[in-house]
Amino acid sequence: MTDMMKDKVVVVTGSGGGIGREFALLMAAEGAKVVVNDIGASVSGEGKDAGPAQKVVDEIRAKGGQAVANTDSVATWMSANAIIKTAIDSFGRIDCVVNNAGILRDRMFFKMNPEEWSAVIDVHLNGTFYVSRAAATYFREQESGAYVHMTSTSGLIGNIGQANYGAAKLGITALSKMIAMDMARYKVRSNCIAPFAWSRMIGSIPADTPEAKARVEKLKTMEAAKIAPMAVFLCSDAAKDVSGQVFAVRANEIFLMSQPRPLRSVHRDGGWTAQSIAEHAIPAMKAGFYGLDRSQDVFSWDPV
Repeated sequence: MTDMMKDKVVVVTGSGGGIGREFALLMAAEGAKVVVNDIGASVSGEGKDAGPAQKVVDEIRAKGGQAVANTDSVATWMSANAIIKTAIDSFGRIDCVVNNAGILRDRMFFKMNPEEWSAVIDVHLNGTFYVSRAAATYFREQESGAYVHMTSTSGLIGNIGQANYGAAKLGITALSKMIAMDMARYKVRSNCIAPFAWSRMIGSIPADTPEAKARVEKLKTMEAAKIAPMAVFLCSDAAKDVSGQVFAVRANEIFLMSQPRPLRSVHRDGGWTAQSIAEHAIPAMKAGFYGLDRSQDVFSWDPV
């Protein structure tokens, strides 16, 4: 290892297993002091178990690293602040926050109930805000810091049966950009990763068609450990000039994702009527319309 994170203090939420665990392990291997946060809940966010977080801490310590466990939820303001306070109390500072905690409550939009919507928004979007905001006070005072947020192609591109999850993940990309802009004056960076990797959460997605089963088998070949180097890089001083970006990592591939910008415009002297929009504006722009593509339609080739 290269000690890219030597003496830095990192909070990784949802790091009791899956992708988050790989983040925590590699951060520690690169010299970071890690707060391993995980409430030990089910994929749907139910229950609580201190075991997963402590197990990762034990793994890190067994290899000579420094880590402490935290089992506070990201989904409330008070508990999110307690996560950051664990870093301050244990290691005296905070240098990077990796917002990885998440749950799934997949359901077709026309069947989704308010609780399924709110539960996912609370953990993903609100949780990302709460933990990030709690760290912002320290980042601002020390004029340094980095955020790495997990987004998803379910939000960036689209997926069926994930209105709550996709909305939360796309919201996180906007939040990350605003954080990057608001905190730039304090030398604080904010970036997103859309990970492709097999995990407990991905394993919970229904696979009741041949197409879905084939997609799951493809996902199983994508190791969570392949995502971790990008998170380490973005938290390190080597990424001092990288902020406001969205990356996707898929096995050995790294993508820089596009961000919404105007594609085409039309102009009409005197303004538009509904009829003239139908007759002229829409036909002029229709060639640039996006289809209802799902993530797997866009990333249609096998991972390399």
